[in-house]
Amino acid sequence: MARTRRVRRLSMTSLIDVIFLLLLFFMLTSTFSKFAEVELTAGETGQAAAPASVPPLFLQVGEEMLALNGESVGIDLLEVSLRDTIPGTQIQPLIVSLQSGVTAQRLTDLLVVLRAVQGLQVTVLGDA
Repeated sequence: MARTRRVRRLSMTSLIDVIFLLLLFFMLTSTFSKFAEVELTAGETGQAAAPASVPPLFLQVGEEMLALNGESVGIDLLEVSLRDTIPGTQIQPLIVSLQSGVTAQRLTDLLVVLRAVQGLQVTVLGDA
């Protein structure tokens, strides 16, 4: 007696559900993440140094505030303020002081703005 084998129909519903969930997951993760590259270099000998006659600028960074040489400035106006302050084609040293509570994201946003300004020699002060 020959055995008859029942052929089951393949269900596409579960496959479509899995693909939909994967698509939803990747769409959500790409929506909420911002990528920014910030070049960090260690100080080396032989780098071009700012002349001693150029006084450094001082930037204080807090959780909600920025102060350039003691004057409050918004992060959106910082680039314009720095370009107005830098004399000609000289290298301008900028000392960045971080107050407690400054997040890594805030520092990254600041470094992206500073990278757009030509002629800056940025030094970030750290805690020992």
